[in-house]
Amino acid sequence: MTNYFAMDRKQLENEYQLLKKVYADYQAKGLKLDMSRGKPSPEQLDLSMEMLSITDYIGETGIDSRNYGNLEGMPEARKFFAQVLGAAPEEVIVGGNSSLNMMYYLVELGWRSGFVDSPRAWNAGKPKFICPCPGYDRHFRVTEYFGFELISVPMLPSGPDMDLVEEIVKDEEVKGIWCVPLYSNPDGYSYSDETVQRLAAMKTAAPDFKIFWDNAYCVHHVTDTPDRVLNILDECRKTGFEDRPLMFCSLSKVTFPGASVAAMAASKKNIEYILKNMFSMIISYDKFNQLRHVKFLKDMRGLAEHMEKHRQIIEPKFKMVLSIFEKELSDYSDLAHWTKPNGGYFISLYTKGVAKRTVQLCKDAGVVLTGAGAAYPYGIDPEDTNIRIAPTYPPLHELEIATHLLCVAVKMATVEKLLA
Repeated sequence: MTNYFAMDRKQLENEYQLLKKVYADYQAKGLKLDMSRGKPSPEQLDLSMEMLSITDYIGETGIDSRNYGNLEGMPEARKFFAQVLGAAPEEVIVGGNSSLNMMYYLVELGWRSGFVDSPRAWNAGKPKFICPCPGYDRHFRVTEYFGFELISVPMLPSGPDMDLVEEIVKDEEVKGIWCVPLYSNPDGYSYSDETVQRLAAMKTAAPDFKIFWDNAYCVHHVTDTPDRVLNILDECRKTGFEDRPLMFCSLSKVTFPGASVAAMAASKKNIEYILKNMFSMIISYDKFNQLRHVKFLKDMRGLAEHMEKHRQIIEPKFKMVLSIFEKELSDYSDLAHWTKPNGGYFISLYTKGVAKRTVQLCKDAGVVLTGAGAAYPYGIDPEDTNIRIAPTYPPLHELEIATHLLCVAVKMATVEKLLA
């Protein structure tokens, strides 16, 4: 086993010269690969092209989806997403193509007016939000945009560090927490039963504390042993806090990110309050697209069958990245470690404090990765360790080249740091 940390300076210099030659070969290839975001590949997008031929615009209750009205969404779409989210149809709002847009609106609603259980608007104080990290950068941007203080808590394989969370929520200015419960972005971790139950039962100083439960990868499995997570709305009902969770999902990575359907679920009281406030903003979302998606996917069985087609495309990419990491990095003592998720869209690679330099080396050789630090509040990874790997978009042969380059870059950056 090679151990850079046990080498003397002469050994490190010799190793660095060897690595530079390999790296120069990659630079000479003229690569132009982008792995910066978790996007479906063109092959995945093609799986849903048949949906575009659906022109039936009349819903099962006779609603003309081309016209105004039904802000809450088409009835059949509410039924469909109720099954996806684990709620009743009357607890669901079906929106446009972006769940992030729905989350943004609800953060803004809390900030401007509060919620049904709020003694005052969130902006009346100095609001704070809990951010498990590494996490989804766009979540953090939303709350940062509205001026929330972002409080980092570590993500563990079982979910956010609940000992810390339970202490933090004793502050009445702490208004919520971001959660990606199944196959978290970017680690691919899933919340344990204990974590979900503690989130549902914990005592919070703020009576209007909200759990933003972004179940973005709830049907995105890539192995035969998929993870399962408890239903947060059910658990909160058991503890008497049914107004606490706001649940979200979308079909962005099921059909088309640019023309998808998103939905949210919450208690009836929350849904009524949210619809009342949304009424001034919009008359209805794209109901024709909602109807088209339901007619295409049909039901949970149809959704599962469609996602199996995605898995056939995605799973080999995850396996290849993990295989290359194992071959290229496992024999280097303490050089790096990585997650091995059962689903989702990402793999986390953890370096020894050289994430920024590694990402820059890859960029200089023609491979763009997510910026180091992006998965942390304010874009700052305090230990400079995490690199988010998004394997889904590139073709297999390009992904293979990019992953080998990444391994070389990790080694080079580590040796550079030791020689500094």
